[in-house]
Amino acid sequence: MPHTNHSHQNPNSFLLMGIPGLEASHFWIAFPFCSMYAPAVLGNMAVLLVVRSEPSRHQPMYLFLGMLSTIDLVLCTSTVPNLLALFRANANEIAFGACAAQMFFIHGFSAVESGILLSMAFDRYLAICRPLRYGALLSPESVSKLGAAALLRGLGLMTPLTCLLARLSYCGRVVAHSYCEHMAVVKLACGGTQPNNIYGITAATLVVGTDSICIAISYALILRAVLGLSSKEARAKSSGTCGSRPGVVLLFYTPGLFSFHAQRFGQHGPRHVHILLADLDLAVPPMLNPIIYGMKTKQIRDGALRLLKRGPVQS
Repeated sequence: MPHTNHSHQNPNSFLLMGIPGLEASHFWIAFPFCSMYAPAVLGNMAVLLVVRSEPSRHQPMYLFLGMLSTIDLVLCTSTVPNLLALFRANANEIAFGACAAQMFFIHGFSAVESGILLSMAFDRYLAICRPLRYGALLSPESVSKLGAAALLRGLGLMTPLTCLLARLSYCGRVVAHSYCEHMAVVKLACGGTQPNNIYGITAATLVVGTDSICIAISYALILRAVLGLSSKEARAKSSGTCGSRPGVVLLFYTPGLFSFHAQRFGQHGPRHVHILLADLDLAVPPMLNPIIYGMKTKQIRDGALRLLKRGPVQS
């Protein structure tokens, strides 16, 4: 129950509501999330094993795939087990420190993943539109620097957000969400939340706006280059490499943007819809990314099959 608290201190714990309006269905909602979490973990671990098992896989595209799989493992593991405990066993209490840590990992690594998706779009742009300069521009050192930049930007932007959360005083403990989403927690504060609101909107706009525009431009240039190829076989090969990727990028950004704006401006919309979408946004992309990015890449697919057969991974 909400309680009045005028002292500047944090509550010991919060109570997660789950999906408001669907509490009676929580037990059954847990099953699809469990069925998504298992292949997400197995698929991303398989991609990491294939990339690590053979030096010939240490090319930019495969290194970015390894980074993406690592981030997806962090994202889904920091959230889905808690969702399952909440839905199956009604384990809805979460300590304040654990709530702040979960928020940091979810928002921080979502921003990191956005940076990696941008790097992967840039990788495909160079491979298709600037093939003669590909090796010079994307050396292993350059890939490491891009990965480090995405990590520092994502986690660096989220560190002040977490610190701003700790300075608030709270008048309630019940979080109207399935996990510690930033705005759902901020709404429990007694006042003085403007810095949180301004910084949250600015950080999200900077990351999502910049990255999504640059990704869209990259794939538009790739599409133009593919359509300009004279060989039908070359066009098919290039479009097969990148054809499904824009759809996955849309799947990553769309639910998150919908949830972001619904939490701030959608006061009259059905809460269970945007909360369910926010939950799926942390479970569906980690499940699909190994399939779209990994298993549709012939070398990764062949390597995974060899691992299953306990044979050596060959180039």
